[in-house]
Amino acid sequence: QVQLVESGGGLVQAGGSLRLSCATSGVTFTRYKLGWFRQARGKEREFVSAINRSGGTTYGDSVKGRFTISRDSAKKTVDLQMNSLKADDTAVYYCAADLLGQFDYWGQGTQVTVSS
Repeated sequence: QVQLVESGGGLVQAGGSLRLSCATSGVTFTRYKLGWFRQARGKEREFVSAINRSGGTTYGDSVKGRFTISRDSAKKTVDLQMNSLKADDTAVYYCAADLLGQFDYWGQGTQVTVSS
C-alpha cells in the first residue's frame, strides 16, 4: 500500500524559508516520479515542482528560482526547500507520486502559512 506523509509545514514570515519533507512507503522508490502541488483556499490545485527517476526537475513559474526539490533514495523521501516565501505561497502542500504517467498517489497535505 502506497503511503505518502508530508511534514515541515508551519507559519513563517514573508521572506523566510521552510523545508517540506515527504516520507514514502509501499513504493519501489526509484521507479516513481515525485512531485509537490499546492492548493490555496478557494483556488484550484497548482503544480509546484516534480523530480523524475533520473533526478531531472521541473518547477511552476511562480516558484522558479525560490524553491528546490530533491529526493533521497536511501531515505525514500522527497523534499521541497522553499526560500523567499511570499504571502501568495500560503496553501496546503501535497506530495504526490507518479508511476505510470500521472500522479495517482497523494499525501494528506501540510499547511504552509506565510504572514506578510
